[in-house]
Amino acid sequence: MAFPPEHDLHKRRLGRNVGVAVTLGLFILLVFALTVVKVTRGDPMQAFDHTVRPEMAQKEGQ
Repeated sequence: MAFPPEHDLHKRRLGRNVGVAVTLGLFILLVFALTVVKVTRGDPMQAFDHTVRPEMAQKEGQ
């Protein structure tokens, strides 16, 4: 059983899909790289959790 020839629309759609896939892959790599840099720098990673922490409060005289 032979397959019918591909229509031009499918070829154009494949090109767009590859472009979207490459863009998505680059975005994922960017987020991963930023995460690795943030973790390896050793900065304290503290999120806003609705509690008062002494290191976050302003010291007197400032």
